[in-house]
Amino acid sequence: MLDPKLLRTDLAAVAQKLLKKGYSFDVGLFTELDNTRKQLQSTTEQLQSERKLQATKIGTAAKAGQDIAPLKAEGERIKQALDSLAGEYKQVQEQLDALLMGVPNIPDAAVPEGASEDDNIELRVWGEPTQFDFEPKDHVDLGTANGGLDFETAAKITGSRFAVMRGNLARLHRALTQFMLDVQTREHGYEEVYVPYLVNAESLRGTGQLPKFEADLFKVPGDNDFYLIPTAEVPVTNIARDRIFEARELPCRFTSHTPCFRSEAGSYGRDTRGMIRQHQFEKVEMVQLVEPSQSTQALEQLTGHAEAILQKLELPYRVVVLCGGDLGFSATKTYDLEVWLPGQQKYREISSCSNMGDFQARRMQARWRNPETGKPELLHTLNGSGLAVGRTLVAVLENYQTAEGKIRIPAVLQSYMGGIEEL
Repeated sequence: MLDPKLLRTDLAAVAQKLLKKGYSFDVGLFTELDNTRKQLQSTTEQLQSERKLQATKIGTAAKAGQDIAPLKAEGERIKQALDSLAGEYKQVQEQLDALLMGVPNIPDAAVPEGASEDDNIELRVWGEPTQFDFEPKDHVDLGTANGGLDFETAAKITGSRFAVMRGNLARLHRALTQFMLDVQTREHGYEEVYVPYLVNAESLRGTGQLPKFEADLFKVPGDNDFYLIPTAEVPVTNIARDRIFEARELPCRFTSHTPCFRSEAGSYGRDTRGMIRQHQFEKVEMVQLVEPSQSTQALEQLTGHAEAILQKLELPYRVVVLCGGDLGFSATKTYDLEVWLPGQQKYREISSCSNMGDFQARRMQARWRNPETGKPELLHTLNGSGLAVGRTLVAVLENYQTAEGKIRIPAVLQSYMGGIEEL
């Protein structure tokens, strides 16, 4: 959520910056609502002063033995007027809050202009696209040929965009998860956390999925208002909700392995083949909570922690910075890691690493105590995938395939696979 004070003092500049995201801020509506709020507040303060004065008059008249009935009647009139104003003020404030909850974060000045993913800018490339002396297959053909990947059974059990994995392919999926957690905890200093896979609406409002993106979520029927998590970012970041951290506790680095559930409401017809875009998948997520002065550096560091997984797996990838039109709702800046998939002959996203600034923290009231002032201030939050497990499995299958249709196991995973060198 944007700082309302910033909107009131620099509204035109904020509206201009939001255009980079393709968002047209309703300046007129905000101004109208905010002016009404100020008017109501001013009138309320005036009536409160009158009520205090009236109470003094009643006390003085009562001591003098005068008739206080007219004064009490006037006091009652003021009370009713204040009650009415309170209702109006609440209604206007709710309209303002609803408006602001739907406004995205301001993009960083370094974010390039652009309307879609086609305008993202490549920053660097690691490794060369894998070359074969045969026609490479995609992960669907490779996985189904050895019986480890089964979409038909998943469709019978649930529906489309789900998968069943069996045998050593399921073991490889698990090995990737454990490997990612070990790297992030042992080498990069993240604390592993286990979190609920169901969250309440307040948690989703805190990280920005609600109210704007409810159609992308799976809501659980019942009286509890629970949702299946779309990413571990939601429960992990909400660890900081309504908390004040001491400076010595920062930075906080958390990592968590969870399933993720997404309706993919806006992606019909896209990536319907295979495991690229599923309703249920798994990720190892990284979340950082830092002092505001450290968040720019933290984004570079967090991105490097995600890159380390791909490098250890020897998977070719590139890093792109997202343009304004492709930038997420809560992010001020995002780097995407895109891994090379021989079966598609293209790079595909495998991790997004984002700096949210104080956008989520303001929604969650996640704060730290600045030792220089002794006062609480908003944290900066960051998150990124380290990595999406299913897409990493896809990349391993396609980049490590042989002409015979076997899959070589990356060296760093062989100990997790009991010494198995190929599937």
